[in-house]
Amino acid sequence: MAKQAAPVKKNETVTLQFEDLTHEGSGVGKINGYPLFVPFALPGEEGDVKVVKVNKNFGFGKLLNLTKSSPERVEPPCDVFYKCGGCQVQHMSYDMQLDMKQEQVKNAMRKIAHLADVPVHPIIRMEDPWRYRNKVQMPVGEKDDGELRTGFYQKRSHRIIEGMETCNIQDEVNDRMVEAVRRIADRLGISAYDEQNDTGVLRHIVVRTGEVTNDTMIVIITRTTELPHQDELVKELIQTYPHIKSIVHNINNRKTNSIWGKTSHAIWGEDYIYDQIGDIKFAISARSFYQVNPPQTKKLYDKALEYAKIGSHDTVVDAYCGIGTISLFMAQEAKKVYGVEVVPEAVDDAKKNAKLNGITNATFYVGEAEKVMPWWTAQGMRPDVIVVDPPRKGCDEELLKAMLGMEPKRIVYVSCNPSTLARDLRILEDGGYATQEVQPVDMFPQTHHVEAVCWLEKNVFNQK
Repeated sequence: MAKQAAPVKKNETVTLQFEDLTHEGSGVGKINGYPLFVPFALPGEEGDVKVVKVNKNFGFGKLLNLTKSSPERVEPPCDVFYKCGGCQVQHMSYDMQLDMKQEQVKNAMRKIAHLADVPVHPIIRMEDPWRYRNKVQMPVGEKDDGELRTGFYQKRSHRIIEGMETCNIQDEVNDRMVEAVRRIADRLGISAYDEQNDTGVLRHIVVRTGEVTNDTMIVIITRTTELPHQDELVKELIQTYPHIKSIVHNINNRKTNSIWGKTSHAIWGEDYIYDQIGDIKFAISARSFYQVNPPQTKKLYDKALEYAKIGSHDTVVDAYCGIGTISLFMAQEAKKVYGVEVVPEAVDDAKKNAKLNGITNATFYVGEAEKVMPWWTAQGMRPDVIVVDPPRKGCDEELLKAMLGMEPKRIVYVSCNPSTLARDLRILEDGGYATQEVQPVDMFPQTHHVEAVCWLEKNVFNQK
């Protein structure tokens, strides 16, 4: 049978009515049933679209102009929004962003997990959805005249966006700190890293600020083992900005797109800054994973703690424990918490954080959770609750088997990716657990990303 051609051709201009959104926030319009995905278009709008790519079952378009606008469309406050790609949905009202994310989670539950009847609660919104990120990682480049410039990369490129003065989702202090380092380094003649030729010095500037403490750490990442004019740079920074608590030099001498090198050392101040979520204080090193939106993190962890329903005699296992953020929240209620994490530095930080808070009932281990947990099972450990907070790719299948093998009463799954969450829930459901509730949380306003926390109970009909 002859292959049916798409009803549109590349570079053709068509008029579309938009009726839906993709999970990344692009508008969806159809030509004779053939969907075109168009960035920056919203449901209810009409416009002229240039077809830029045609696949067998769908295509992509570029919005040329609108003939009808949605009442949910807003003017993005960012001057480089349409170039940057760091935020994808600033052109939507905040209510529309939340509706899109809510629907994203519901769709994943229905289509991937096949759990259409499980309640997906209204998403927990942020009171002020701007200036929330406590960490910025900014690449450094040079203008044609040799002056240093900083800014995020343009979409699908490693070209720094010109004319970027600020970022509206970054902490304002962090914005100022990046600009201060750039300005001083430029005056001292420190060159920017050239990715093409693997030459130059300054690769990235990273700034972290404690939400509660206002402690600031600056990390200067260079290709070279020495930071030129280090003493002068440090002196000027700390004289101008006395709230700086730590300045760290990270060395990345590999020809790579990765931001971080393996070696870091404080060149002024302490190795850590501190922050607090709820009653728990955290020491944060240069490379620690720490949630970028602490106010929403508190809401997320409170919900995880509620779902865990921990009693004073309960044992909890926290897989992917990181620096102990969730573990230490759980330890406030549990008899004992065991955290496991593959990154040794994170486990060191977790132990420091337990000590910092006087928590003695949390123990942390280095290793792959899918290997450590079966060993614990063989030793006779039977946790009452397992908490898991994996990266975007979700849980390793062996880890899911290990979780099922431990037979906890309850599982709390925290996820930053609804698709992999739904995939893993299906496996846990088939293994004898019933998903009770799903609570989305808006951790990353102005982007299409959404966090969710799920509560699963061991199905009484499957208990041995």
